[in-house]
Amino acid sequence: MPNRAAPRRSARVLTVAVVIVGALAVLGAMALWPRGDAPDAGPTAPGYVDATVTAVDGGSFTAELTSGPDRGDTVEVALPTDEPGEAAAGGRVEAVPDLEVGDEVVLLDVASSPQRYRYSFADIQRGSSLLWLAAVFVLVVVAFGRWRGVRSLVGLAAGGAILLAFLVPALLRDKPAVPVVLAATAIMAFVALYLAHGVNLGTTVALAGTLASLALTCGLALLAVEVTELTALADGRARALPLGQALDLRGLLVAGIVVGALGVLDDVTVSQVSIVAALRRANPGLPRRVLYLEATRVGRDHMASTVNTLVLAYAGAALPLLLLFAQGDQPAGRLVTGELISVEIVRMLVGAIGLVASVPVTTALAALVLGPGDRDARGNGDRDDPVDRAPAHLAGLTRGG
Repeated sequence: MPNRAAPRRSARVLTVAVVIVGALAVLGAMALWPRGDAPDAGPTAPGYVDATVTAVDGGSFTAELTSGPDRGDTVEVALPTDEPGEAAAGGRVEAVPDLEVGDEVVLLDVASSPQRYRYSFADIQRGSSLLWLAAVFVLVVVAFGRWRGVRSLVGLAAGGAILLAFLVPALLRDKPAVPVVLAATAIMAFVALYLAHGVNLGTTVALAGTLASLALTCGLALLAVEVTELTALADGRARALPLGQALDLRGLLVAGIVVGALGVLDDVTVSQVSIVAALRRANPGLPRRVLYLEATRVGRDHMASTVNTLVLAYAGAALPLLLLFAQGDQPAGRLVTGELISVEIVRMLVGAIGLVASVPVTTALAALVLGPGDRDARGNGDRDDPVDRAPAHLAGLTRGG
């Protein structure tokens, strides 16, 4: 008869450890919470107003202002040129699409300039298009995922709120980036996993694997940034920050790597718990070592495809940058080892290493806690619990064993 005391004891220890980590994350967020006004960002940023194009004439267009203090006025705006020489000289050149009557645009409003030059083209209004796309996304998630889809969307919204209310304001106030991102991502993991999968033992195991992998990813990111001597100063987006010189740009780089890894880690850890649970149900007497090896074997397939997805996602994001450098005559080795490309390579490799490490870590925890014959460790009996519900075809892996 299988010994059920050991898995239950392991489950209690793991649960206590997860609770302690959650408490530390909350206490860390409270200690690092952004208080007071943000540091002075320098000169006041220019204003922007919305407008609708009413006429287009060669190098200029006429637009009716639809926001701002002069709403309803009609203004004439010169279209900026897109000369290669100006871009190479470092001038600010906006990419202007072919405008048509009725297009909704964003204009830069510099009130201190003469009226003729006060307004200039800044961007296209995309609010309505993005709202439609977001609505389709919500509809698809809810239609397929049903109640779980709703819970996952709530978790996604909560994660966004944590980023906007805590992570970003804290970094703007020059709080230490690594403690801030660890506290923020830990809280996000708690909220996202428990909302999507319910409060039960299976989710707790997946959460423990996620937290351990996040800590490992953060440590690797710190080491990689230090060894490769990345400064993040070559990134125009970082240098464009009004407080860029006062911020810890290396810390921001590490924080970005950790946040980017969180979403993929959730997927892998929950899947590994589901695989272990299915194997355990198929053969309750399966030894922990065999349970770990069989689940890891299945996890390798998932890991391979997920790593490929992660790498291609980073490569796709960096593709315009690669095309830009490919037009020059620098050697390929110098391009790859330059800071702009090296940053993306570090993001890719550190994220992939953390992802790969999450498979054995989570599988080992699941095999230990959900170990042989402990059918009572199913949590709250949620039918969608990864411990109670997993791919049925996995039952055949050990049946008869």
